[in-house]
Amino acid sequence: MNKNEKFVITINREVGTGGRTVGRKLAEKLGVKYYDKAVIDGLTQKFGLTPERIEEIKAQKKSWWNDINTYYQTLVNSASQPMEAEVKLDNATMFETEKRILQELAAQSSCVVAGRTGFIVFREWPNHLNIFIQASMEHRVKRVMRRQNVNEQEARDIIAKMDATREVYIKKYEDTSRYDTRNYQLVISMDGLTEDDAAEVIMDYVNRISK
Repeated sequence: MNKNEKFVITINREVGTGGRTVGRKLAEKLGVKYYDKAVIDGLTQKFGLTPERIEEIKAQKKSWWNDINTYYQTLVNSASQPMEAEVKLDNATMFETEKRILQELAAQSSCVVAGRTGFIVFREWPNHLNIFIQASMEHRVKRVMRRQNVNEQEARDIIAKMDATREVYIKKYEDTSRYDTRNYQLVISMDGLTEDDAAEVIMDYVNRISK
C-alpha cells in the first residue's frame, strides 16, 4: 500500500475489541475520512439509496457525492440526525448498496472503513490494506461488560450472537470466513494494547510498507 496515493484501509474486528475506535483514531492520524455502519446506514436513509437510486442520481448529477460528503461531516458529529428519506432494504440489496456507496466514497478520497464487509468490498482495490483486530475472550467480555453495562453472562451472550451473525452474513455472499487470516495483510491482538497503541502499530506498519 502506498499512503502517498489514494488508499483504503479496512478494519474487520471482533465485537469487544475496540476495533471501531481504533479505526477512528487511525483515520484521524492519517487525516482521512472514517466510515462504519452508523455512517453508511445514515447515508442510505438520508438519501433513500438503493443500487438503482445510486445509478439514477449519478446520471442526473455527477457531483452528487459532494453532497453526500457534505452531509457525512454533519452525520459523524451527531449521534442522531433527522432522515429525509426512509428506505427498507433486504439483506442482499443492502449488501450491494453498501458496496456501491463505499466504493464511490473510496474513489473520491482515501479513507478507513470499519466493518461492513470492507475486506471483501476492497480486496481487488488497487491500493488497499485489510486489517483484522481480535482479542482473547476475557478481554472482549470485560470490554463489553464495561461499555454496555451488562454482567458477564450477558456479555458472553452478546459476543456469541454477534460472532455468529457476522460470520453467517459473510458466508451468505462469499465463500470465505472472516476469521481466515489470508483475507488480511495485518492481524492485531488487542490483549495488552490500548486503542491508541493499536492505531500506532498500524501507522508503523503503514509507514514501513508504503512505497
